[in-house]
Amino acid sequence: MLTFLIFLIATLYASVGLGGGSGYLALMGLFNIDPSVMKPTALALNILVTSIGTYKYSRAGYFSWKLFLPFAITSVPFAFLGGRLNLNGDIYKGIVGILLLYAATRIFITARTAEEKAISPPPLWAALLCGAMIGFVAGITGVGGAIFLSPLILLMGWATPKETAGVATVFVLVNSISGIIGHWSNTFTLPPQILYWGIAVILGGWIGAEYGSRKLPNPLIRQVLAGILLLGGLKMLFTALG
Repeated sequence: MLTFLIFLIATLYASVGLGGGSGYLALMGLFNIDPSVMKPTALALNILVTSIGTYKYSRAGYFSWKLFLPFAITSVPFAFLGGRLNLNGDIYKGIVGILLLYAATRIFITARTAEEKAISPPPLWAALLCGAMIGFVAGITGVGGAIFLSPLILLMGWATPKETAGVATVFVLVNSISGIIGHWSNTFTLPPQILYWGIAVILGGWIGAEYGSRKLPNPLIRQVLAGILLLGGLKMLFTALG
């Protein structure tokens, strides 16, 4: 059941340019997976999905180096630093729970973001600062950071939804690689099921990215994702507090 749900999450997330890290964390929290393996597992699955997404969205012409680089320059080193931190299990669950609730709210609010919005590039200082903060949180928790970056870009009118998806996919890829290297330099444990989950996200990521790179984002998909994150976030918080 968990493997099928991971496949479903990878498909849905890839269709909107995300890696699925927050979704995998939500599912692992619901299925009581050991917190010590949650972060590296989410990062590893992120890498698989966004590698496919990077190819699909870049090929479709939705990736912008000009938009991507200012965010990535600071996010990558900070993701590495965040990846080196190993938090206490209850503290980690509490932080991830709050993160998932935030992500659920933002994804739901931006589900029907209009395509027609005046587009202007972000100020350099804003991109560098946001990249550093998002990268650090991504490294600590195991998310790729797109759940913060995508709503920010859309809200500020820095790119179209399609361009946002393309940049977010590559952003998750580089942050997840940096975060997992940082985690690996301390300690590195993956669950035995990672082989099955890896196959599931490769299939789901391919299907989702193929759909997302060709069609407009479906608001219903984002609303379903928001519901999954809400459940996972509440479960993580109750477990941490209980």
